[in-house]
Amino acid sequence: MRLSQIAPGAFFGPLLLGVLAFGAPAMADPTPAIVNASASADVFAAPDVAMITAGVVTDGATAAAAMAANSKQMNSIMDGLKKSGIPAKNIQTSGLNLNPVYNYNNNEAPTLKGYQASNSVSVRTDNISKVGSTIDAVVAAGANQINGVNFSIKDQDSKLDGARAEAAKKAKAKAENLAAALGMKLGRLVSISEGGGYSPPMPMPMMNMAKADSAPVSPGEMQINASVTVTYELTN
Repeated sequence: MRLSQIAPGAFFGPLLLGVLAFGAPAMADPTPAIVNASASADVFAAPDVAMITAGVVTDGATAAAAMAANSKQMNSIMDGLKKSGIPAKNIQTSGLNLNPVYNYNNNEAPTLKGYQASNSVSVRTDNISKVGSTIDAVVAAGANQINGVNFSIKDQDSKLDGARAEAAKKAKAKAENLAAALGMKLGRLVSISEGGGYSPPMPMPMMNMAKADSAPVSPGEMQINASVTVTYELTN
């Protein structure tokens, strides 16, 4: 009986071709081109809340005397605020201090002159038209310091929503413009992020007021800003 000879590699050749045909990894899709665009929008609104900070500073030969004089004037201020229609929940003590006061002479050790007491209160009013009259009331009741007026908006979130929506529209329009300039179109939205806030009017300092006519107060407008950044895939 004659045995047939098998050529070297006869079995391995088809096996190798099978590996090449079925075991080769598929080519990955190319990473799509993307475009980033950012835009911002502003909304302006009149404030509808005011926070007034007022206080009393008194001096005395002793700590007790300084505090007693201060308490008397502050109680008068509290009563005046309540009589003017400010509810107790809108009145809050914001600072209370008692400090020694010294005389300083050249080449001599400081000597105790007395004591100074200070007490400040924050008053919230939802009626902007009454800010001036409220300041008048606290000064008439004994306040000798007005430390400022801060304005805010109750429903700030809804105003910010409007600015955010406008910024998103502008960011998308900018992305479309960039894509069109390259002969392409916007595809899938990849990401979106936001930032922003509001810029309140600066406090108006009115220090050391002994007496005043009706205090002129201008609340102005508050600027609410939103910024949005979008990322889109580009398609042909």
